[in-house]
Amino acid sequence: MPLSVFDLFTVGIGPSSSHTVGPMRAGASFIDLLGETLGSVADLRVDVFGSLAATGAGHGTFDAILIGLEGCRPDLIEANELTARRTRMSETGTIILGDSTGNGVELKFTEDDMVKRPLTVLPRHTNAMTVTAYDAAGETLAEETYYSVGGGFVTSETEFLDKEKTAKADAGDGDAEFAVADSVVDAELESYDEELPYPFHSGVELLERCRENDLSIAEIMHANELSMREEDEIRHGLLHIYSVMEECASASLDRSGYLPGGLKVRRRAHDWYLKLKAEDPDRDPGFYLEWVNLIAMAVNEENASGGRVVTAPTNGAAGIIPAVLHYALNYVPAVMEGGESAKHRAIVDFLLTAAAIGVLYKERASISGAEVGCQGEVGSASSMAAGGLAAVMGGTPEQVENAAEIAMEHNLGLTCDPISGLVQVPCIERNAIAAGKAINASRMALWGDGQHRVSLDEVIETMRQTGADMSSKYKETAMGGLAVNVVEC
Repeated sequence: MPLSVFDLFTVGIGPSSSHTVGPMRAGASFIDLLGETLGSVADLRVDVFGSLAATGAGHGTFDAILIGLEGCRPDLIEANELTARRTRMSETGTIILGDSTGNGVELKFTEDDMVKRPLTVLPRHTNAMTVTAYDAAGETLAEETYYSVGGGFVTSETEFLDKEKTAKADAGDGDAEFAVADSVVDAELESYDEELPYPFHSGVELLERCRENDLSIAEIMHANELSMREEDEIRHGLLHIYSVMEECASASLDRSGYLPGGLKVRRRAHDWYLKLKAEDPDRDPGFYLEWVNLIAMAVNEENASGGRVVTAPTNGAAGIIPAVLHYALNYVPAVMEGGESAKHRAIVDFLLTAAAIGVLYKERASISGAEVGCQGEVGSASSMAAGGLAAVMGGTPEQVENAAEIAMEHNLGLTCDPISGLVQVPCIERNAIAAGKAINASRMALWGDGQHRVSLDEVIETMRQTGADMSSKYKETAMGGLAVNVVEC
């Protein structure tokens, strides 16, 4: 299937899309793989590799895998159920394989039984895990390797091999090996093109579709979405995504104290909110940045505590788009003065535009911090938010593309080095800074005519190359940067 706006924006749990949401989805997928053999499982083995193993403790990865193996999915599980399952596992030392259906198999297994291999990086991706199920005789019932490739997206080894097999058949025996990977991607994109009225795989193509059809970027994305779901489902789905963003921020503003994990990072959003309400009761535009900072930090504090968030496009960057969307709804005159219908239109256009830009990052580079550093998470979210805001503020497709480019250009080289593997320092403040960059990028683009020296495609390719060249120490391995230079206690 082509990438959808609902692939880029999904409801999940904190603190990490690639290290919490993805592994939980992988665990649940393994339950699906077992199918009717579930009742024959007598033993289980889980191997966790690379970045998943290196920072898994701080990201809640190991719990997430186990909860996934109990058949739970991140978009459906509620916080109270999550807590109850974790407590039961800790107290009993068991998991109930496939329990979400009510027909689970109880096994002695805890996160201590997992084999953690932080220094072993599998060739396809650093975020990898292998699950193997055995019967009473010790025979293998099922085995699969899963890769959490960023933003909660998961691909299995079987899927990779099937695509490569098809690509090799298409390419012919005489072609170079490296051409196989390219043909895998090309074959997927060609099949997607047949399903969409306005396919695009680059910023240049996206702008061409807009010009040829006299449509905005949001309208192009909306037309493509209509090939996958009904109009009401799109509209209600996007408004639901926004409502979860709002609920996430609101829940965080009610909390005080310290974030979990041992760093003793104090929650600031609650106190900031009380202070801002007192100093700015009438929403003076002069205080807009304080409110943007507040929303970004509130969302990421909720994410850091394992709360319910919208992956946008990752959990580590989940606060940026809600914060910039907050700005659009509260400080853009046309939206403020247009009533509820204008607000809903702005939410839909913002998210559709941001998703179109996000598709380019996902297809042409990466949104995985473990693969390209935080430029792929916070950088892509800042770029998506800048484009969304420029669209809501009346920008042309060219100005929207310019805004997205500016935001990423000034996030290039951003490392992913969270202290103690927790999505707290520097992640929470980084979201607020990146939200401010997105707003500034939109303003700069709207003062221009859309013509600019560096294209969005060029900056995405630069981000990809920078990520490839970046030392693994700075890509979510807890082996460099702040992760080793700041004393944890």
